[in-house]
Amino acid sequence: MLIRLASAEDRAEIWSIVEPVIRAGETYTLDREMSEDDALAYWLGADKETFVAEENGAILGTYYMRPNQAGAGRHVCNCGFMTRGSAAGRGVARRMCEHSLEHARSRGYRAMQFNFVVSANERAVRLWRSSGFQIVGRLPLAFHHPTRGYVDAFVMYRRL
Repeated sequence: MLIRLASAEDRAEIWSIVEPVIRAGETYTLDREMSEDDALAYWLGADKETFVAEENGAILGTYYMRPNQAGAGRHVCNCGFMTRGSAAGRGVARRMCEHSLEHARSRGYRAMQFNFVVSANERAVRLWRSSGFQIVGRLPLAFHHPTRGYVDAFVMYRRL
């Protein structure tokens, strides 16, 4: 699996991954009615490096990396990950996580922090924990899940 920087030509494929995740409203705090232009402006924003995971010419996932804070907090990065639904369970997210950890180190980051991991996103929580992230904070009932109601969100952290 090749992981590379996203290009302008990848916009439609990225949208085809991002849209169902946003519309489902189960893992991100993004507006479920967000437009394509707004979603792509967010995911591909100038404050981020955005990558795609590609296999045999098909884009199976995408992630972004950015400083988690400005100024004195710039040494900690933040990422967001999304995988095409049809590629779930194929190791795409794990490979993107591995790539993000390597890339973060190469950029001089000292740690990676996920600010808001929905506790009901059990696959992601398992993956991040197995990749060395610790739950360092719990935000009680901070996310309104469309089918489970109010659930906790985690702050997860890993030193690099």
